[in-house]
Amino acid sequence: MTLYHFIGIKGSGMSALAHILYDMDNEVQGSDIDKHFFTEDALRDKGIQIMPFDAANIKEGMTVIAGNAFGDDHPEVVRAKELGVEYYRYHDFLGRFMSQYTSIAVTGAHGKTSTTGLLSHVMNGDKKTSYLIGDGTGMGQLESEYFAFEACEYRRHFLSYTPDYAIITNIDFDHPDYFKNLEDVFNAFQEMAHKVKKAIIACGDDKILHDIKVDVPVYYYGLGQENRVRAENIVTSSEGTSFDVLIDNKLYGNFKTPMFGNHQVLNALAVITVCYLEQLDVCNIKEALTLFGGVKRRFSEKKEGTQILIDDYAHHPAEIKATIDSARKKYPNKSVIAIFQPHTFSRTEKFLSEFADSLKEADQVYLCEIFGSAREKSGALKIQDLADLIPNSQVLTEEAIDVLKQHNDSVLLFMGAGDIQKFQQAYENLL
Repeated sequence: MTLYHFIGIKGSGMSALAHILYDMDNEVQGSDIDKHFFTEDALRDKGIQIMPFDAANIKEGMTVIAGNAFGDDHPEVVRAKELGVEYYRYHDFLGRFMSQYTSIAVTGAHGKTSTTGLLSHVMNGDKKTSYLIGDGTGMGQLESEYFAFEACEYRRHFLSYTPDYAIITNIDFDHPDYFKNLEDVFNAFQEMAHKVKKAIIACGDDKILHDIKVDVPVYYYGLGQENRVRAENIVTSSEGTSFDVLIDNKLYGNFKTPMFGNHQVLNALAVITVCYLEQLDVCNIKEALTLFGGVKRRFSEKKEGTQILIDDYAHHPAEIKATIDSARKKYPNKSVIAIFQPHTFSRTEKFLSEFADSLKEADQVYLCEIFGSAREKSGALKIQDLADLIPNSQVLTEEAIDVLKQHNDSVLLFMGAGDIQKFQQAYENLL
């Protein structure tokens, strides 16, 4: 039995990997800051020890995995190298780990987590599949044939992976603190695509993806007629969305999902394509798709009286627009109220007008102070700069959270990648 120590175990990818290794009968522990993160609850439920950062945590004989957010000068990293223990960066370890399975990487600017969650759920309906999802969820199965995982493009970490398949949901400009422009982002994805061994499943409705050049087959999916895998006859009801899937212009089957919005149909198409290529049982695929309950912090719903409270990770203009669209389709007779917390000053400044345009899709907008990050704790931009661009908006504080009570029979969307949950929790406590 191997003892794994995770430096930064509360990180979404790190906690998911910790679950996987624990499930595979390894001893797992980790360290992190004292602040509570939603990922730690499931770790503690399994009895996985989480300690404060301390160089003394590192002992001879353990295998150390360090999160990408922590530099080589971190005391525990320094100690691991001094002792000469087996040591990996998160993305390097993951790259080695996946080599024992048929691996499917899910990447893209938006939709990675939702698609990975759906992929792992649907594939497990027919074949044993271990998985790592960006919401902190992971599961390891000793007899797995497949490994589905979320591959992040930030700092080109996904270049550590050589998957059998890759789903690319889209290419868009994000992480302006690292990428120079859209061309820089595209070049990263192009380089990653060259590492895929069997096939790429790419959203054909994203025109940028058609510029990807690789030697392996590319299966384009989408709603447009030119796609090799496409959805037709999309019908939305109170129970979800149904659609026909055509592959090479032949009907593959009618599928149903409890999710709402065209982006959810696209996610399903990507997953169905992988299952088709691996010849999984189509009846099992259909059944699993109907039972998917979503992933953490992606349109997670609660009902409070006549209000619907939704927690969502949306932190990019395209994601905000998709989340508002889903709310309108699922609750067509309710007003949609957006409570949004921007994540990082550089992203907010770079996409200021785009954030304003996407938030204008809501009936009323409340804006929370900008959430910084470990890399970027402050900036010159103020939340009022965004509020000035949105006529139906106002700045919201936890102390004034009772203003949300006035929105009877409405959908309240709490969106952001920081600690927006504290605003929702404050409101729930008030109720």
